Amino acid sequence: MFKKSAQNLKSINYLAIMAVFIALKVIMAGVFIPVGENLRISFTFLIIAVEACIIGPIPGLVSGFITDLVGFMLFPFGAFFPGYILSAMLNCFIYALFLYNTRITITKLILAKTVVSYFCNVLLGSLWSSMLYSKGFIFYASASLVKNTLLLPIEIIMLVIVFKLLLPYLQKKNLVPVQDSKMKLI
Repeated sequence: MFKKSAQNLKSINYLAIMAVFIALKVIMAGVFIPVGENLRISFTFLIIAVEACIIGPIPGLVSGFITDLVGFMLFPFGAFFPGYILSAMLNCFIYALFLYNTRITITKLILAKTVVSYFCNVLLGSLWSSMLYSKGFIFYASASLVKNTLLLPIEIIMLVIVFKLLLPYLQKKNLVPVQDSKMKLI
């Protein structure tokens, strides 16, 4: 998985695809709904998940790095902090671990989104916020936990819908392995 995805960094086609996804993520990062101190609702996760299933974990790390730097330069939100770059890199990496070069199932989408929500968003996001701002980890973690728990089922449904719509096209373009005609639960 890692070797194959790393080879994508040598392919002009995959680099072009990655560049398009970086542009989409940067644009979508500027579109969000603020819901509290350092908390916002964004739809960028949909783009990240689709990108991850196409380019894989190693290019996903690179894409996350570039996206966060460019996004911060264009849409500065809060302080610049390397921890947020790590979170952006891990987002795509985690989705790729579940979705790259494999049959995509509803269970894999649920697991990928759950890990990203609770590990990257709640745990790491709260850690970074507590290091940057005046309130402690528990303050940020509790607010983030509530937000991510409430949004998780909605975001999973959105992921399933997006993948059901895009998988036939992605298969036709040989960007993902052949999938079943209907997305399976397991």
